Amino acid sequence: MPKTANLYARIEPELKEQAESILAALGIPASNAINMFYKQIILQRGLPFDVKLPQSMKPLEINAMTQEQLDAELQKGYDDALAGRAKPAGIVFDTIRRDFGV
Repeated sequence: MPKTANLYARIEPELKEQAESILAALGIPASNAINMFYKQIILQRGLPFDVKLPQSMKPLEINAMTQEQLDAELQKGYDDALAGRAKPAGIVFDTIRRDFGV
């Protein structure tokens, strides 16, 4: 039997559940999927897919905005805050750090 090593990773429970459901439907155990992923990293000498922000998530460049565009963005933020669709800054920054490795 080949030697094995343990891998411990913390992932979001819902993400794990969804991925394992798909893998189960494909008949692939999670450990095999992880092995395949690692082998592709070695073969590709990096991640086997592009890692970039989608166009829809492109950060706004305040210097490239017109006064009207800036006013509209500020108004959207103000309206969201009034409607209770705002989050505390600490939570937003934690999410950015987590999602973008900042």
